[in-house]
Formats: sequence, structure tokens, C-alpha cells
Amino acid sequence: MLKVENLSGFKPIGRHKKKKQIVITHTSRVMTDYISALKNRYNGNYKKLPHYVISRDGDIYNIIPPNTYGEYLETPKQNKNSIIISLENLGWLRKNPLSRGFINWIGNIHNDEIFEKKWRGYFFWQPYTEQQINSLTLLVSSLCDEFQINKESLGHNVLEESCEDFNGIITRSNFYKDKTDVNPSFNFDIFINKIRHE
Repeated sequence: MLKVENLSGFKPIGRHKKKKQIVITHTSRVMTDYISALKNRYNGNYKKLPHYVISRDGDIYNIIPPNTYGEYLETPKQNKNSIIISLENLGWLRKNPLSRGFINWIGNIHNDEIFEKKWRGYFFWQPYTEQQINSLTLLVSSLCDEFQINKESLGHNVLEESCEDFNGIITRSNFYKDKTDVNPSFNFDIFINKIRHE
């Protein structure tokens, strides 16, 4: 069953009912810090807002309604056509010089398992959780039904020149060659299989 908690205090730029893409991203920090940053940057007028955030425990939080948009992506067209879902994840990691663990770009500490793969100049990544993928599957399936978005995915996280015209599920790293979300630990085969059987 899909359970979504609505968070208040966020203002989208405008409404756009016709959506054709779901864009999966990640927070690059712990969720409490991420939500706080969304609320407090620019005196509460921060516009780089995702529609949803999914915690590492699989809890789903609604930031702005899915029929609205912010300035999360780089162009108005991309923002109007997309529903943004951000997974709580530290992203790329480096070895912590003060311990045996790892840290991300803002100093969040990670002492659990890592995913190791060289990609876009980085080597170590925080994995996504099974709970997140399960919640993501339920949310994406529901949104695809509501907005008549194809339950198809590009199935990878690398740059795809034509992704702006794709009707389905993509990642932010499909748009831009310098973005690292979703990271290489995201298992597209498992996710796509779950979506097809939902």
C-alpha cells in the first residue's frame, strides 16, 4: 500500500498537468539536512524542489504536488514535463582520513557497506536500500497510472542525448554528463522488473 506523508511550506513555481517523465535523483546528503536546506535556503524561497523524497527506510515524503513544477532541472521544458523523485543517498564517497569509514562531499560519515565502481571520476558510492526501491516502485507505478506516463525506463544512468523526448522513467544523470545521480549502485534490472510486475 502506498503511504505518502505531505510536508508543508514549499512553493512550486507553477502548475503543469501534462507530465511525460519521472526523473529519479538523490539527495547527496542525509535526509534531515536535505529537507532543512530545501526549507531554509533563500529565506524559504528555494525553487530547486523535487516532488518527492524517499528515505533510506522507504518512507515517502511529498514536497510539492506532482502536477506542479520547480526549478530542479536546467530548462523550463524539462521541469514542466517531469516529476522529480529524490532518494536519500550520500552519493559519491571518499575514504575518511580520520577513520576507516567514508565521507561524502559535505562531510556526512558513512561506515556501512559501499559500492565500488569507477564512474564519472569517482570510485566509492553509498548503495540504495531495498526499502527505497520497493517504495520507489509503488510511487512510480502510481504516478505513471495517474499521469499516463509509460512504465518504461532507459535502463541506465549515462548521458542520453534524446532523453528529453523520452516518455517514461529516467535519471538526472541521463540529462547531464556531470551529474552522478542515480549512482552506479542503482540496480535497473531489479527496478524495471518490479515496475513491470506492479
